[in-house]
Amino acid sequence: MDPPPLITHRYTADPSAHVFNGRVYIYPSHDRETTVTDNDNGDQYDMVDYHVYSLPHIPEFSSAPANAQEELAAGLVTDHGAVLAAPAVPWVQKQMWAPDAAFNPKDGKYYLFFPARDHAGVFRIGVAVGARPEGPFAPEPEPIPGSFSIDPAAFVDDDGQAYLYFGGIWGGQLQCWRDTSQFDKEAYKSMEASGDDDEPALFPKVALLAPDMRSFAGPVADLVILDDDTGAPIHASRHDKRFFEASWMHKRDGRYYFSYSTGDTHFLVYAVGDSPLGPFTYGGRILEPVQGWTTHHSIVEFGGRWWLFYHDTSLSGKNHLRSVKVRELLYDDEGRIRLAQPQPTVPV
Repeated sequence: MDPPPLITHRYTADPSAHVFNGRVYIYPSHDRETTVTDNDNGDQYDMVDYHVYSLPHIPEFSSAPANAQEELAAGLVTDHGAVLAAPAVPWVQKQMWAPDAAFNPKDGKYYLFFPARDHAGVFRIGVAVGARPEGPFAPEPEPIPGSFSIDPAAFVDDDGQAYLYFGGIWGGQLQCWRDTSQFDKEAYKSMEASGDDDEPALFPKVALLAPDMRSFAGPVADLVILDDDTGAPIHASRHDKRFFEASWMHKRDGRYYFSYSTGDTHFLVYAVGDSPLGPFTYGGRILEPVQGWTTHHSIVEFGGRWWLFYHDTSLSGKNHLRSVKVRELLYDDEGRIRLAQPQPTVPV
């Protein structure tokens, strides 16, 4: 069964879900109409602001009649309105893409992490601060020093240490940062630089966040993902396993699960490790391709169960106009992840 969109009054994508104060909060990007032709640089994804959504519980779509599912979802979700927009951030030129949020137990505040192109056209990662999970959020005047690329995902471990994971190739520019100190604009022109040549794949990046969550507390490093078949770093030719974008980290039973999108093969997959800094070993697929070109997600525990938030284009039929959905996840005795309900097959 294919669940309905959770939000139907506007287009939402790249959902980062968290539980704060007994509610599920969703921090998505906000898709809008554009006349730009779809391209690998992602120019068609022309977002300018962020809304925050919350719900008191997750609807049981499997027990609801098909014609009541959309109404069930729409009746639960609260739209807290626009909490941050591009004109409020001095360094942002355009394209406020997939965000994430985190609670800082050290100061009791909430932090919204977001990527955008600066005035030189280079993606950086910014941070904005709020007193409540629903915002509003006040942005720092400059991006996080040393940040680059897209898709920030914040993870606060049990000891209070916070980490930021990020990166995305092609339009996300990760291929331009093989030297993390210098942007190589020529890498745009080479598909080899995107990880398609005979070498290990490009890996996502990770950095420790400082106690105030406004800067990095150490150098940016690769988050190495090992191939479960070979034990070596995943090779660039493994398009079904290699990292492309959409980092997410969650922890269950003392194990760390790093999940991500394989991009051009349209899978959501995961890897497992014993440390938030890796290395991780590929574990398998979570979600097969959905309708639409991109795949981006989050995983959260709520009500004693685990949930996958993701998006597809079933509402609009257009790649740049996506809608957030949710499915339940299950774990077997070995910690392997699977969907609770079978997924319909969608041609890509």
